[in-house]
Amino acid sequence: MPEQTVSVLGGGSFGTVLANIIAGNGFRVNFWMRNSELVEQVNALHENPQYLPGYSLDHKVHATDDILRAVSGSRTVFVAVPSAYFRTVVRKLKPAVSEDTILVSTTKGIEAGSFLLMSQILQQELPQSPTGVLSGPNLAGEIATRSLTGTVIASSSESVRERVREVLRSDYFRVYTNDDMFGVELGGSLKNIYAIIAGLASAMGMGQNTNSMLITRSLTEMARFGRELGADPMTFLGLAGVGDLIVTCSSSLSRNFRVGFALGQGKSLQEAVAELGQVAEGVNTLKQVKEKADQLGIYMPLASGLYKIVYEGYAVDQVISALMHGEGALDVEYEASRSKQLTGASACPTNS
Repeated sequence: MPEQTVSVLGGGSFGTVLANIIAGNGFRVNFWMRNSELVEQVNALHENPQYLPGYSLDHKVHATDDILRAVSGSRTVFVAVPSAYFRTVVRKLKPAVSEDTILVSTTKGIEAGSFLLMSQILQQELPQSPTGVLSGPNLAGEIATRSLTGTVIASSSESVRERVREVLRSDYFRVYTNDDMFGVELGGSLKNIYAIIAGLASAMGMGQNTNSMLITRSLTEMARFGRELGADPMTFLGLAGVGDLIVTCSSSLSRNFRVGFALGQGKSLQEAVAELGQVAEGVNTLKQVKEKADQLGIYMPLASGLYKIVYEGYAVDQVISALMHGEGALDVEYEASRSKQLTGASACPTNS
């Protein structure tokens, strides 16, 4: 069987580990990045010295700064670029993408101004191509050390799901499937907000009790928001929901957690982002979600509280105090809602 080509667009840490997993499965990988100097280093050293120094890359990974060359002849294209550049990058693909080219987004973000998820941008810009979303608790630094990891490929197309499983699965990287592409992608975007909150709380010296409460209340908030927008709330109980939420709210490897930690140390947002040196999608996502929640009247106390800290200059302790005294008391609200619905559905009038 002739060697097939797979493309990975985006030279960050996650794009790097994806490219290496795919190459390890016997595929030639065209690895696109904008920085021509970094391209030369990757091809000469067989590592990405900027994002994952010391992580050895398979010789089947070929870096290039020519995006059309990277995509030409490829059956499957993974797009792993920040949300702010996603549409611009996708538009450049048009001359080289055919109607049977599978496009998979790995970007966990929301487009500013439009509130579109990355898969929706793919469908707008390249409507003839089948699309999918890859999401889950996937810290690149741990994947690089071959720690056992699970991810989710979501798509309405079974052929897309099976193709991605074929390309990515390995002894340490398990690929699960889901057909709720919107829910999976939304979960991956929303959890970044709550990772910032968790980092902030950690910097203030709050313990595991606090972290546990934040994670579970964040999950409720994510599912509430997702249901209002049409996602299946059950999707948030999977790897791309609670799985991703737990790891990003508990690990200093999470970029969004680190931004929150810096905020908790009293640094400004600008200082926190500059210190990180990479894109933290949660900062943009917070703004988009807060505006959408206000527009639709969705109750999101944690996101609203963080917004006050980040964008309105509120003191952290003031916001936390308001959250502790102001949030509703119901624990598992969806189960309670479901019980009421079932009770109502089964009720019938009695004869007297």
